[in-house]
Parts: sequence; C-alpha cells; structure tokens
Amino acid sequence: MSTPARFDRGHSEDLMTFLAASPSPYHAVATAAERLEKAGFRQVQETEAWDGSTGGKYVLRGGAIVAWYVPESATPHTPFRIVGAHTDSPNLRVKPRPDSGAHGWRQVAVEIYGGPLLNSWLDRDLGLAGRLSLRDGSTRLVNIDRALLRVPQLAIHMDRGVVADGLKLDKQKHMQPIWGLGDDVCDGDLIRFVAAEEGLAADDVTGWDLMTHPVEAPSFLGRDRDLIAGPRMDNLLSVHACTAALAAVSTADDADSLAYIPVLAAFDHEENGSQSDTGADGPLLGGVLERSVFARGGSYEDRARAFAGTVCLSSDTGHAVHPNYAERHDPTHHPRANGGPILKVNVNNRYATDGAGRAVFAAACGKAGVPFQSFVSNNSMPCGTTIGPITAARHGIKTVDIGVAILSMHSVRELCGVDDPHMLANALVAFLEG
Repeated sequence: MSTPARFDRGHSEDLMTFLAASPSPYHAVATAAERLEKAGFRQVQETEAWDGSTGGKYVLRGGAIVAWYVPESATPHTPFRIVGAHTDSPNLRVKPRPDSGAHGWRQVAVEIYGGPLLNSWLDRDLGLAGRLSLRDGSTRLVNIDRALLRVPQLAIHMDRGVVADGLKLDKQKHMQPIWGLGDDVCDGDLIRFVAAEEGLAADDVTGWDLMTHPVEAPSFLGRDRDLIAGPRMDNLLSVHACTAALAAVSTADDADSLAYIPVLAAFDHEENGSQSDTGADGPLLGGVLERSVFARGGSYEDRARAFAGTVCLSSDTGHAVHPNYAERHDPTHHPRANGGPILKVNVNNRYATDGAGRAVFAAACGKAGVPFQSFVSNNSMPCGTTIGPITAARHGIKTVDIGVAILSMHSVRELCGVDDPHMLANALVAFLEG
C-alpha cells in the first residue's frame, strides 16, 4: 500500500536553490545543517559527552555531516535506516602557492580534483569558494560567486587539427585559469584578495581549502521544462534528497513511533577514494552510530544487534541512456530521465546491491508509489563505484546502491529529468519510515 507523496516538482525547484547555495562540500553540509535545524535538529560536538535524549541531532566534520533522529520508541538495540551520499564533485582546486602567471596574464595555480570532464571547464566564468582556516583556530566559509576566473581555450586558428583529432588537454599546462593582467607575480595576492572579500586581514589566514565553481545558475531546460541543468548534481542531488527525506520523517506526526532510527550520512572525498577522516572509508559513521547506542545505555551486544538489523541506501547519480552513444550502455538496461530512481547492480561489488537489497528498495518504491529502473554497466565498459561497497565492508551493514540517472556526469554542468529528484526523495522517505 502506497503512502501519500510528500514531494512534487517544487522539490526540484528547491534542488536548484540547494545547488546554488553549495559551491563546495563545506557549503553543502552547512546548507543541509541549516535545513535540519529548521526541522528541530541540534548540533552535537564530537569533543563533548553525548546523552541519550530523543530527537534530531547532527555532527559536522569538514565537508561531511551525519544526522540522526532518535524516536521515543528507540531502545539501545534499535536498528538504523541510513541514507548515504557524498558532498564532493570533480573540480579545480587552488594549490598551496596559488599565484602564477606569464606573458602579462595573472593566473591561479590549480590542481585537478577527482575526474572532471576537463573540456567542460574551458571558457566558463568561474567563481571561488571553500573555507579559510584562521589564526585563532576557527574556520570561515567563503563564496566569491561572480565571474572571477576563466580557463581560456586555444583558438582554432592555432590548433587546426582539433576538429579532426579531438581536443587534447594537459592537466598541468592547459588548465590554469586567468584572473587578471600584470607582469609581476606577487606571492600572496590571491589570499589577500580572498581575505579582503571576507573583511579579514591576510595575516589572519593561515590555511585554505579553495575551489572553483561555475557561476551560471541552475535552470530548467527543454521545450516543456522537463529537464534540469546545473552543477554538482553528482552528488548534491542525492544530498538534497536525503536531507529533505530525513527532515520530513522526523517532523511527521508518527515520528516518535518509528521502528528504526533514521540517519543521513553525507561524506566528502568520494571522488578520490573516500580515504579520509571525512570520507566513507573513515571512522566517522561507525563512531557516530556506536556513540548513539552507548549514549542510550547500550552495550557492545546492543551495538552488534543494532548494526545487524541496519540497512543503508547509498544514493549516487548514475548514467541515463545517452541518445548519441546508446551502444556504450548495456543493451537491455537503458535508464531514462523521469523514469524514476535507479537500482545500481554490479556482480563484482562495484555496487553493493544484492537480491535482498533489491527487495528492500522495491518495497520502498512501492510504498512511495514511484517507479524504479535498473542500471548495470555494459560488460565491455569498466564500472564506477560509490560509497556503497565501502559502507558495507567497513561497518558490516546491508547496503543497496541507488540514485538518479543523469547525463554529462562529471561535467561542469550536468542534466537530469525534473521529476526524478522528487521521486527519489519520496522513495527515501518510505525507506526511512520502514
């Protein structure tokens, strides 16, 4: 029996707001936390003792957030229902000595983060965002959301073979953006500029984690406005849906009678292997779940019982069938935009889904009244991976890989159907409700 849908196309409009407000993983978790605060959640510090009180709580660490809702019905061995995602996207990140230039152009030295489609970053107006670490030990989010930098492409007159031979980009030589004119390269220029934008003195800034982002706003696309074009859908689309689902479940009239503890886990560094203190291969999620059990008076036995009954939906974007490259897809699996969320399967455990996991997701979609599709890679093509197998292996938790089918994955601007985000969110609500 299906439950009334909580989200409609208004969710997709809100997704565009979320994308625009989240140019870096640090902004993404701050935006998610702000929304959870409005739903009654409160932040708990990892350095302080936790209590066993009920209600919504969350932990922020860098570009990661773990949030959970303890209903009044919870016991120390109550299992968790987890919706997982990642906050990072491929981009260009500022190096430790960022000031460079040549031949009268001032440039910013950047390093390639993850696996971006490099050509999509050419001739784009780029802003700069991230966080500053200050002398007093605090951090400050920064977002210069205007046309500040640009990676100029070489004119075709100087590369006549580009049409026939394809564009070939050297990551070191060809991807350094310009941001002004001048013959003298002065160490500290960029950081002095960024500090001034925040009303800080350059000496106040002792460290930085800065990255570029396109300043073009997300938008509806198509004759019938049935598509959304925007940056960082991989994987802020899932972070947004997971946040909305947790907020909806925790504020429902029957929230305190839930049979599970609903959890949001959004990690950083998925695009480069998840091996960090804020990545899925780190101890963050396991530590939070264990401390929640122990704070409610539980023992190691209660922890083991809770984990044994826990299920995680790892939500990450996947590949919609491409009309110009359909042969690159499996011939019997062609996920379509607005066809509903996808169930991702790979028997070599690049995805964590198995038959039992499929049953869990099918039940959630049936309860939510939304269709779902299956994705599997063409046997001749390598398969990507997600936080799903890492979560399953690290914590011994049943995990299912799902997501939304998109085009142009890892481009500076990606594309999805307008209905898929809210169908995903409704499926996640049904899953969290159990």
